[in-house]
Amino acid sequence: MKRFATLFKALDESTKTTVKIDALVHYFKEAPEQDRLWIIAIFSGRRPKRAVTTGQLRAWAAEVAGIPLWLFEESYPIVGDLAETIALVLPPPDTETDHSLTYWIELLRELPQEEDTRKQAVLNAWNGLNLTQRFLFNKLITGGFRVGVSQKLMTRALAIVTEREESEMAHRLMGAWSPTTITWRDLIEVENSTASASKPFPFCLSHALDTKINCLGSTSDWQAEWKWDGIRGQLIVRDSELYIWSRGEELVTHIFPELVSIHNFIPQGTVMDGELLAWGEAGPKNFNTLQKRLGRRTVSKKLLQEAPVIFYAYDLLEWQSEDIRHKPLNIRRKMLEQLFKNPISGAPIKLSPTVEFDTWASLAKVQATARAEKAEGLMLKRKDGPYLAGRKKGNWWKWKLDPLTIDAVMIYAKSGHGRRANLFTDLTFAVWSGNDLVPFTKAYSGLTDAEFRKITSWVKKNTLERFGPVRSVSPHFVFEIAFEGIQASKRHKSGIALRFPRIARWRHDKSPHEANSLTDLKQILENFI
Repeated sequence: MKRFATLFKALDESTKTTVKIDALVHYFKEAPEQDRLWIIAIFSGRRPKRAVTTGQLRAWAAEVAGIPLWLFEESYPIVGDLAETIALVLPPPDTETDHSLTYWIELLRELPQEEDTRKQAVLNAWNGLNLTQRFLFNKLITGGFRVGVSQKLMTRALAIVTEREESEMAHRLMGAWSPTTITWRDLIEVENSTASASKPFPFCLSHALDTKINCLGSTSDWQAEWKWDGIRGQLIVRDSELYIWSRGEELVTHIFPELVSIHNFIPQGTVMDGELLAWGEAGPKNFNTLQKRLGRRTVSKKLLQEAPVIFYAYDLLEWQSEDIRHKPLNIRRKMLEQLFKNPISGAPIKLSPTVEFDTWASLAKVQATARAEKAEGLMLKRKDGPYLAGRKKGNWWKWKLDPLTIDAVMIYAKSGHGRRANLFTDLTFAVWSGNDLVPFTKAYSGLTDAEFRKITSWVKKNTLERFGPVRSVSPHFVFEIAFEGIQASKRHKSGIALRFPRIARWRHDKSPHEANSLTDLKQILENFI
């Protein structure tokens, strides 16, 4: 744990990429192999599941610290992080332990069900760890460990240590592996360790278009496609089986049982990149329909009928068991079109069309119609570009529509977490319904720290009521809220739910009564559907 704490401090205390990579390289060279595996797992989202409820941790920490639970609860929003709050209130340890990271993770994975025994195991751990080590142990307990290291940086560090290509290391880390089921040698060192039939390729990611469209050069160099509003996925057909992976590296085949038959129509040794879309007679449905399918262990026959899903293919990554990602896009696209030359009837898979254009001006007119096509905008891809791992700038651009917006009144405020723990950044907004303000969304991004400090100062002086960490405030400030989608919702008082809401700007020029109404929101909903 000491070595883990040293790594964490090095990563947390610097914003320099070189410092972070050097710290990771040192760790991967010096740490025991099993600890290295757990670091890769933790930093790539494969964290151990929550071992103890947060309610139990709060109560146990307050008891050990000798303070009333209410005082702990008052301290938590000030600190902004539960793991850190617990580490700060606990008394100094009586002993000092030097167990490995693997030891502590195994302890948490094997905690007994009986609460008193479980409690004693956690208290014994706290009593043998210093402040930083306790903080990390608490993060592991809650399953919420996050650190300022991208998987790309970790991959780069592993490439340096192993003297292999970054793209190879990125591929090795893909798939459904766990430190409990694989060794360091099998994951990182053995040749052809990526040969598992289900293993996907690292996704090629895009950047938002940050220049004028005509600055991209000749239109003949670019392929345009619709940017679909679904779930990005890779469809893999190998060894007479079909596997579907989401961009978040989740194996989601079981969520879409209607797609399993595709392996009967697609040749073995084929991997496609594409979009999972809810599909109707008129083509793709909006994301709200697809969302009904998510987060379910099983899918009912009724839901399969109401929200059928297809795979909309737009790139070919493997053909006849050969990795073809190095080939130019125009070659890969021709191969993909050849595969779909004869209609694949009876299979829920289609070829996503390209968008024909001859000038940037004509393409801009097409892009403006994206919402009517149930798309978010356009994708622009260099025809001579390979399929690169990760987010490389220049080959792929996403040209999204401007977001939908609504003017709303701030009515509740809650403090943030981490470095914003002392600022009110979690804000609730309302629109008018007659003479009443109806809350309809929360947002916590889009403003500068300076603006949040002004809001915080104002909230402290204008609080009407307190509900734990939440404060209601007088309806005074208007903000423009931007969002990507809207849907009807029975769970919300307004009957509306927004997709990706954020604060676009502070409308100092508007009074509360100039904010939009619930009728306005419902009109946007009608148009969006």
